Amino acid sequence: MKVLVVEDDRALARALCAALEEAGLLVEQVDTGAGADYCLRTDHYEALVLDLGLPDGDGIQWLSRWREAGIDLPVLVLTARERWSDKAAGFSAGADDYVTKPFEVAEVLFRLRALVRRRFGHAHPVLAAGDLRYDTHSGSLSLAGRPVSLTAQEARLLAYLMHARDRVVSRAELAEHVYDRDHEPDSNVIDVQISRLRRKLGSERIETLRGRGYRLVAIEANG
Repeated sequence: MKVLVVEDDRALARALCAALEEAGLLVEQVDTGAGADYCLRTDHYEALVLDLGLPDGDGIQWLSRWREAGIDLPVLVLTARERWSDKAAGFSAGADDYVTKPFEVAEVLFRLRALVRRRFGHAHPVLAAGDLRYDTHSGSLSLAGRPVSLTAQEARLLAYLMHARDRVVSRAELAEHVYDRDHEPDSNVIDVQISRLRRKLGSERIETLRGRGYRLVAIEANG
């Protein structure tokens, strides 16, 4: 999951980004609305974490502009404002959820993952594809009940394929959503990681559709 964090408190931003990255998320951080505007118009993210008190304008005003421009990713707002009228203004501008400062980082992580699951049509925190289970809260994977160990990058790649369900995912889409914009994958990196996943999960679980991309196949243990 690729997340953009917009927060101008440097200490808070560092702590939040470090915790989200430790949980397996791909995180980019900016400290102004203008910086976020550039990122949102030039890259792709699964979610946005937005502080309302930015140095170059109110976060609600920035959010309104992005919604009017058709940027429709899930938005989790961070705010020290506790009045309902302020929260109502945020929801009216297009916020999907709120976390009030001070907060526990774990709450931010849970709310982010819930927003993304709902966007992809998953209500439950555990993604399933046949006998493959991926817990989005703990980051743990099991195959027919047995735990499977993945690297952080393999986990991000597999989670994206599981979110996509039976849809074919192109190499370009994976590059946009799974990898850092400053570390674009080499031509064979995705192929190598797909090969590693196949060795761990079974070659038949990830199809290659020539010229189109990859698709995760739901297979049961007895199937």
